[in-house]
Amino acid sequence: MGTVALFGASGVVGHSIAQALRGQGRGYRVVGRSEEGLQREFGADPQAEIVTWNPDDMASIQAAAQGVQTLIYLVGVPYWQFHLHPGLMKRTLDAAIAEGVERIVFIASVYPYGRPRTDVVNESHPRVPHTNKGRLRKAQEDLLLAADKAGSIQVTILRLPDFYGPGVENSFLHRAFVAASQGKRAQLIGPIDTPHEFVFVPDVGPTVTALMDHPGAYGRFWNLGGAGVTSQAALVEDIYAQAGHPAKYSVLGPGMVRLIGLFSPFMRELGEMHYLHTSPVIMDDSALRALLGDIRKTPYRDGIRQTLAALSPALAATGHPHPVP
Repeated sequence: MGTVALFGASGVVGHSIAQALRGQGRGYRVVGRSEEGLQREFGADPQAEIVTWNPDDMASIQAAAQGVQTLIYLVGVPYWQFHLHPGLMKRTLDAAIAEGVERIVFIASVYPYGRPRTDVVNESHPRVPHTNKGRLRKAQEDLLLAADKAGSIQVTILRLPDFYGPGVENSFLHRAFVAASQGKRAQLIGPIDTPHEFVFVPDVGPTVTALMDHPGAYGRFWNLGGAGVTSQAALVEDIYAQAGHPAKYSVLGPGMVRLIGLFSPFMRELGEMHYLHTSPVIMDDSALRALLGDIRKTPYRDGIRQTLAALSPALAATGHPHPVP
């Protein structure tokens, strides 16, 4: 099989995909800005080829894409710099095409759907984002889909809902995991009693590699739903119960989020996405299951147990950090 490259490999989804490839005995390339960071995270794996890049420089992107058959795009930016996404995608896409990369797999989000028009959203749902972040994510997708339609490169897009799991800090559940493991009070962003779904990150890697290898995957996007519809409140109760403590939490409403946003760029940018708490996007992934067959979805209770088990030694090593407000 040709070379698989993970562009933006250092995130938790990148590690999940790398683990899936490693388990299949396949070599892979990890691409990121910091050689020190890549060596720390992947240097012990003889199957990993480490390559650094400068995503602002076309020559550097082309060098990172040289000899690659499948490019998995996981590149992130700070939440308050979403305006960088379309340009990053355009440069990477152009470099990949110039280097003869055959396929791109883009790990995407629910943002381009905008406010849901149906209780459950499948791939036929209009992409009509009403937020700036949704429009920027849609612009990324449109670049890829246009290149696929033109025959320049094969493209498939996998949409994920919110996710959680070992090592996942950018999750609405992270504060609850940290606080529960210490028997402290969690600060959550509400409302927390509306329907919601979460993907357990270790389940993502095997799904991505199966999709990547399927010839029928390309030319469109696919939904990957969570392990069932639940709510933040239900999961937080289970997190505390499994940690052996009574549930203790406070809920931040949109007004408090805006107030904290005066001092926190991340919280300031989170405000426009508040609709995902009040009008959540619940995804129908029946098309993906029809394509791939059974998809591994760890039950929430098992995912919570594994996340708490991974978090306890990490907390001990870092001096028991307090939940971030």
